[in-house]
Amino acid sequence: MRGTEFAELSAFAAVAEQGNFAKAAIQLGIVPSTLSQTIRNLEERLGVRLLYRTTRSVSLTEAGERLLARITPAFSELNSAVESINDFRNTPIGTLRLSVSSVPAQMILAPLLKKFLAAYPAIQVEVVVDNSDSDIVSGRFDAGIRYGLRIEKDMLRVVASPESRIMVLASPEYLKIHTAPQTPQDLQQHNCIQLRKADQNLVAWHFEKDQQQLEIAVAGSLIVNDVDLLMKAICEGIGLGYMVESYVAEDIQQGRLVPLLTDWSPQTHSYYLYYANRHQLPVPLKVFIQFMREHLNPHHAISS
Repeated sequence: MRGTEFAELSAFAAVAEQGNFAKAAIQLGIVPSTLSQTIRNLEERLGVRLLYRTTRSVSLTEAGERLLARITPAFSELNSAVESINDFRNTPIGTLRLSVSSVPAQMILAPLLKKFLAAYPAIQVEVVVDNSDSDIVSGRFDAGIRYGLRIEKDMLRVVASPESRIMVLASPEYLKIHTAPQTPQDLQQHNCIQLRKADQNLVAWHFEKDQQQLEIAVAGSLIVNDVDLLMKAICEGIGLGYMVESYVAEDIQQGRLVPLLTDWSPQTHSYYLYYANRHQLPVPLKVFIQFMREHLNPHHAISS
């Protein structure tokens, strides 16, 4: 196979997996116009249409589905063959692609990146912050980091954080003007900042105490879909927020945020690094797992 043919098939596989030319072009590191021309060249060379294109979406033709089914195992074998050469290197080399939701991206991954890249300069790390339950296999990610309940059961996982609580938070400025809620029901008298998830649903405010469980319908003047914007709004005194305690531990310690209704704060599940079961673990992922075990907070229980 000539180099141009391999490049065309790689481009086709990327578009098929992403379902979008722009996203596939970003993955391949080329401009969309170049990618479109590459796909046209492949279709002309094969004499069949492989993709249906509209202004909003891309889908496979029957011929495209058959071609993708045949080349996917071949690409997987090629990647494994190249990866096996890492065993003969003194320094691990390669690319580590991670899909991470926004909270663990800041809480777990951000503190590790500088040290990891310094320890393994030949490894390139690509991080995609994504709050949807995207498939890391079809997205060609090596691993993901997400809340435990959102991970498929067939994935292998490594604990990346301890269990924490999820609690109501306010700024000192907000509490100078408003009386702190004494019960979860009191929240209905407060301006509550809500977080919209990737599935467009709002994060529910749950509470637990003495085996009693409540879900309170809160309301307020602000709804956001970004955790950092949520935190900024809480700190500026716009309203009350609802967040994982470990994510805001430093803000609480420094007095920028005040935890409320702590006796009603439910325990949350841990965050995990997770990846698909495969015959040979990519070396960049293997060394990252080991690095994470060694450099996370020593009080965190890390186990497979």
